[in-house]
Amino acid sequence: MLRCSRAVHQAASNAPTLEASARRICRVLYDVLETPDGDRACALVRCYKTHSYGDLPPDVQRVAWRMLDDVTPPPSRMKCLTLLGTAGDEPAWNARRSSRGHQAIPLPSSQIVERAPMIAGLIKEFGVDLNDVVNPTPDVVRDLAGKTYGVFHVEDARGSPTIPVQDEFVAKYGIRSVVGFGGSLASGDLFAVIFFARVPVSASSADRFRAIALDVKTLFFLYNDTQVFDAEGGIDLRRAEERGGGETTAQL
Repeated sequence: MLRCSRAVHQAASNAPTLEASARRICRVLYDVLETPDGDRACALVRCYKTHSYGDLPPDVQRVAWRMLDDVTPPPSRMKCLTLLGTAGDEPAWNARRSSRGHQAIPLPSSQIVERAPMIAGLIKEFGVDLNDVVNPTPDVVRDLAGKTYGVFHVEDARGSPTIPVQDEFVAKYGIRSVVGFGGSLASGDLFAVIFFARVPVSASSADRFRAIALDVKTLFFLYNDTQVFDAEGGIDLRRAEERGGGETTAQL
């Protein structure tokens, strides 16, 4: 955990945006978490943040709107679980814009969230009421700011109703356990880092990621509402990082 914490801070502390920080965190966890044989332990690591629909970049808004399958645009205050960082075995798993179904998951009501078992399970394991995520009031935002979160943990992903994509993902990539950890930001929005491991992860091991959740929260707290996403228009800040704009995972 100490080595993991150090790697996270080294990789993400100077990132220009919250998205860039999330991307680096996913990459470093994908690289650092290993099996006893020294192979990568995770097939996929992702970082999400709840975000108001009206504040999303236009291309992400279009994704969220299409998922609702509605001719009327959703209200600007509707929360979306938004993908900020991703790293994994497949090339398409290494850029959030390549994701077909997870760039922005609309959360229009607690009833709709309940239909997505992994998302609902994640929020509930964090000890947060679904209604507070879907429609956070000022009082709820204040309460969430100081909340200590639990850890989302599926010890055996095979056959678990919480992880719905069994044949095409769990079986195909040999996923054994799933762990999620996160917290809240000053805005009251939640963030979560989720990794899908090829090795079994016990409850006691999963619980130790509370410490990494605090590390990530500390890093994310540095960004205000105008520093969430990379530059508008799809400019890939990874290229700037590779040219020396910040410390990258490859340097660790």
